Amino acid sequence: MSRKAHILPDRLAPDLRVWFVGTAAGPRSAAERAYYAHPGNRFWRALHECEITPRLFAPHEYPLMLDLSIGLTDFCKVSWGVDSKIAKEHFDVAGFTRKVKRLKPHALAFTSKTAASLWLGLPTGRITTGRHIAVQQNQPAVFVLPSPSGLATSYWSIAPWREVKVFLSSL
Repeated sequence: MSRKAHILPDRLAPDLRVWFVGTAAGPRSAAERAYYAHPGNRFWRALHECEITPRLFAPHEYPLMLDLSIGLTDFCKVSWGVDSKIAKEHFDVAGFTRKVKRLKPHALAFTSKTAASLWLGLPTGRITTGRHIAVQQNQPAVFVLPSPSGLATSYWSIAPWREVKVFLSSL
């Protein structure tokens, strides 16, 4: 069986301060091969507004995040689109778990409730935004952020993103 090429490559390394974790690339991100590429997506603006990054980065600059100890990944590496339209078998929770155990990030910041529900094993309706208590010792801190997607405008709040910044400032 051949391995499918990743839509967006992981930008991960050992001991990073935080990984921002999405569900899957959206259509624009898949087309441009850049994380959070749609102009209506708030991801890059939120990072800058919360001072997680020192300046506003453009989506195509995503490889530079490693220099800031920031990782980027998605649960689904081989499909793209709206979460509900992606085949469940394309979400690689086991592979993500192996990466976390091997690379040991200090924090995971999920940019969607769907991604958080995959990691936490809870239905999306039971997921709240903000910091979550680690289920096991020696796990990274877990944050669930409101989706920065323009499709989720009615749920947007910058406050949980600021919680990530406070945590990162304590490292």
